[in-house]
Amino acid sequence: MIAIPERGIYLASRSPRRRELLAQIGVRFHLLLFRERLGEHPEVDETPLAGEAPAAYVERMARAKAEAGWRRMLQRNLPPAPILAADTTVALDGRLFGKPKDRAQAAEMLAALSGQRHEVLTAVALKNYEQVEFALSSSEVQLKKLSPEEIAQYAASGEGDDKAGAYAIQGRAGRFVVELRGSYSGVMGLPLYETSLLLDKLRGRNTH
Repeated sequence: MIAIPERGIYLASRSPRRRELLAQIGVRFHLLLFRERLGEHPEVDETPLAGEAPAAYVERMARAKAEAGWRRMLQRNLPPAPILAADTTVALDGRLFGKPKDRAQAAEMLAALSGQRHEVLTAVALKNYEQVEFALSSSEVQLKKLSPEEIAQYAASGEGDDKAGAYAIQGRAGRFVVELRGSYSGVMGLPLYETSLLLDKLRGRNTH
């Protein structure tokens, strides 16, 4: 188990996948819950900037979500603890594929990614008072060529509704993946190696 403050950390995300992954490595955490739709952060504008590179975008989003979580913690008068936040995006030829707004857009994303090798980037930010630590995971995923029927059926299943790129590698879409180079947990939404490094840095500061 990774050594962190006894009270644990706050996870500024409602993603079930991130909860499961943190629990997998034995991290104690509390959720900062939001009333809005799963995955949305009303205090963070997730619109990409003009010409913004995918890596710069996910870093900016992860940092902004950690900052927003810290503000929410203070507003609720919760006991202070580090805030962990993450953001995932899919990129193909510089084009960002975030969460689809509806299932029609999900089908469009899947059609664009069909048969293509694309990049999945997940940024992780850990805020503790004025300090914000950051890590980035970048993976390459190759999807098989999807038939129109496969695209329609998968989009209609709803599994990709709140997923960057409109698919979940740990779900039914796993059968579409020809090759993965990088971090499986990073593609899921929380790279465990990079997250552990951030938590180890926190542990190091707390032991001095």
